[in-house]
Amino acid sequence: MDLKVTTLDGGSAGEISLSDEIFGLEPRGDILQRMVRWQLAARQAGTHKSKGRSEVSGTTKKMYKQKGTGGARHGAKTAPQFRGGGKAFGPVVRSHAHDLTKKFRQLALKHALSSKARSEDLVIVADVTMAEAKTKVVKERFAKLGWANALIIDGATVDEKFGLAARNVPHIDVLPVQGINVYDILRREKLVLTKAAVEALEERFK
Repeated sequence: MDLKVTTLDGGSAGEISLSDEIFGLEPRGDILQRMVRWQLAARQAGTHKSKGRSEVSGTTKKMYKQKGTGGARHGAKTAPQFRGGGKAFGPVVRSHAHDLTKKFRQLALKHALSSKARSEDLVIVADVTMAEAKTKVVKERFAKLGWANALIIDGATVDEKFGLAARNVPHIDVLPVQGINVYDILRREKLVLTKAAVEALEERFK
């Protein structure tokens, strides 16, 4: 697969050949869905908590005698059916993360990259470097290129001035290639890869 390479100024910088094993797959929604679910589950704090019967403050004395009242049999007022009692089967602090094999995660990333290539929402740029960290300049360049909602992936490190300039632009995310992930790819309309990012990805999946 061959794609044109552009520059931040909108100029042409030749062409690049992309691996069909990474960017030319038939995207499968079920694989992408499982991967996004895995990512979001791992991000959940899991700090939700309610007090159980043994944790609420209250006497454990029997409310009234067992027999002769004509009412139901009850013990302590901390039981779940009473106001102020502990919650039965309430949430506890736990991890929501679940397992997904490394091979599956790699496959899901390939399918996410392929989905952007298939929908023609994949853009390759020569590099993302700037002489000065000016948000106004970056916004003008993004508008010229039509990047209103994009994920920009650079090489091993993001150019410091570009990163500073782009971080205040709404709906634009900038990550080094190590941080590329399925969820961020799918939540943005455009995927912008630098030539360094493409080389790093092809080396990663070699």
